[in-house]
Amino acid sequence: MNQAKMRSSLFLAIAFATLNAAPGLSVQKPGAAGEQNRPHLMVAAPVWQAGPYWARFDHRLLVDFADLAHYRAADLKLGSPAPGQNRVVFMGDSITEGWNLQKYFPGKPYVNRGISGQTSPQMLIRFHQDVIDLKPKVVVILAGTNDLARNTGPMTLAETEANLMSMAQLASSNGIAVVLCSVLPSVHFWWHPEVKDPAPQIARLNHWIKAYVAKKGYVYVDYYSVMKDAAGGLPRRLSPDGVHPSPAGYALMAPLAHAGIEEAMKEKRR
Repeated sequence: MNQAKMRSSLFLAIAFATLNAAPGLSVQKPGAAGEQNRPHLMVAAPVWQAGPYWARFDHRLLVDFADLAHYRAADLKLGSPAPGQNRVVFMGDSITEGWNLQKYFPGKPYVNRGISGQTSPQMLIRFHQDVIDLKPKVVVILAGTNDLARNTGPMTLAETEANLMSMAQLASSNGIAVVLCSVLPSVHFWWHPEVKDPAPQIARLNHWIKAYVAKKGYVYVDYYSVMKDAAGGLPRRLSPDGVHPSPAGYALMAPLAHAGIEEAMKEKRR
């Protein structure tokens, strides 16, 4: 056997042994006739990622990354606001989607466009459809939790910041006043337990958002400072799981959002 063939055989042997030894990986032999000796690589999903929710989540990433289908029909049905109507769109993830706007802002023409699990790149892709095309006076943007949780893969703070800037710039260039919100405090993402102690990253991102808003003349809504506990997380009275607000949490957020929207409306009239 020449040296090239020896190296090739040795590489295959090492690779096969590594696959057998690697945690979460297994080589199985199917029972079909004639395939007993063909190795099949099976990658086991993490325990936390099992179940129908994550199966649907992964499927959406493959066929409709930004989940444009989620609100497409509702957007078309809603159409443009009536003359003189001060429409506001709330853009975000599950924290926004779970917010009953009619309960906390009764009688207001506020539109909820939150989607559970979404990251800022997904929101940026659907921003034109779910915000600009609805012609609101103001957009309230709350994004970043799922970026830090790596829902669509690892992201840097700079990448999240760039997506927030792009959404704000798109809104502003289309005559929509911008309200950027702080990321809510958290010390643990229970659905991604491998992400350790996100609190310092959340604090850094919020520091950047506040500075960016001041520089650009947008409106900043600071949920973080009034909701965090001593550890930099959400106390039990404001959140059942340390991430999503309880009714008491939303009750605390609502007047802050209202004040931010009113400020943005005033700026828009000037």
